[in-house]
Order: sequence, then structure tokens, then C-alpha cells
Amino acid sequence: MFPIGDENAGTIIKPFVNWTLIGLCIAVFVYELTLPPARLDAFFLQWGAIPAEITRLRDLHGLITSMFLHGGWAHLIGNMVFLLVFGDNIEDAMGHVSYLLFYLLTGIAAGLAQIVLSPSSMIPLIGASGAISGVLGAYIVLFPHGKVRALVFFGYFGQVILVPAWVMIGIWFALQLFSGFVSLGAPDVGGVAFWAHVGGFVAGALLVWLFRDRESVARQNAVREGHQAWQRVPSGARSSRGRF
Repeated sequence: MFPIGDENAGTIIKPFVNWTLIGLCIAVFVYELTLPPARLDAFFLQWGAIPAEITRLRDLHGLITSMFLHGGWAHLIGNMVFLLVFGDNIEDAMGHVSYLLFYLLTGIAAGLAQIVLSPSSMIPLIGASGAISGVLGAYIVLFPHGKVRALVFFGYFGQVILVPAWVMIGIWFALQLFSGFVSLGAPDVGGVAFWAHVGGFVAGALLVWLFRDRESVARQNAVREGHQAWQRVPSGARSSRGRF
């Protein structure tokens, strides 16, 4: 099940911050593509979040700059699709400045969660997924019954259906938590930082109470009440915001 959009028409502000975050991630990745392997590794070491260094209170900038680095096309596209689908609703629910602060704080919390479990690692943490996990944590708290357009595969065939947000995000979080426990004690060879996802999600679910705007949340939820979950989306149908 992969999110490709939503059916929520209750937003009224343009998600300029969300678009900017996506644009920065893409711009940095394009720059990464120009670097030869040795220079790319050095780039990640310079701007990624290295647990062993941060544990010594050095290179703390990496907790923020690492959010804009990605290790490949799949890493970038997966993160940006999730941010595009869920981020605009949260920005509308908080406002531009509050959303940016929320995003950065949950990203930092996500990095620290991973560092606590691997404090001596010299492998840099990179990617926006920790901060995006915070966005998902906020979304499931504010809009648990929001309908998400999800691409679901049945064998070789795919179908777009409307899925309740609590189902999609709940399954996603359960997978991160399970994978995180499985990874405990495994050799430190890099890979997916599952505990960063868990930490970011929990931070988002908690911090959202400080950043949300009650009226904006109520407005969005009022629109969502008219949408039914588990419906098939007809081929060629468009969302109420003209986006999938």
C-alpha cells in the first residue's frame, strides 16, 4: 500500500514551506549526482549526522543538514511522495512558520533517537524520513479518519482506493517498530534507520499539540466527514484539489 494523494479539500493556505522543503531536497540530490563516488562520500561525512561525532557534541549541524541529503533515487522519491501527500495538510493545520519549526524539531528528535541506539557509529545518517515521520505522527493525531489515496497491489494488478489515514499510517508505523526491534544487535553496516522513523513519529504525535491551530484542524475535519473510505477510485478520477 503506497500513498499517492488524498481526498481532503479543507486546506486554504498554499503549502509554500512544504514545497520549499521538497525543492531543497531535490536540488541537493541533483548536486549529489554531479559528484564522483569519493567526493559524494566526503559530502555525506561533512553534512550527514554522524552518531559518534554528535555524541561528543561535535558537528551538531548534521542533525539539520542531514535532512536534505538522500542516498539514491528510491530514497528521494519515496520520501518526497510522502511529504507531498501529508505535509500540506499539516502546514495548513499549523501555519507556515510553526510547520517549519515543527518539521525541523521532529527531524532532530528522529536523529537523536537513532543516535541513542548507535552512539559510536561513524556511518552518517541521511534523509528526510525522520522529519517526515514526524509529519505522519501529526497527521494520525489530527486527522485519523482522513482518506488517503493508496495504490494497492493485488498480485500483478494495482488499484487506487481510499484508505483511512489511521490504517495506512498505523501499518507503516507497526512495520517501522517491528523492523527496529529486528535490527537491534545487528552489525552496524548502514541501511534504514528504523529508530529514527519511530522517534520522529512519536515526537510528531506529541509536538503537534503545541503547534496545531484548532480552527484549521476543525475546518479540515469538517470536509473529511463527507468522504467514504475503502472506495475504489475510478480510473481518470481527479482529487478535489486536482492532485493525486
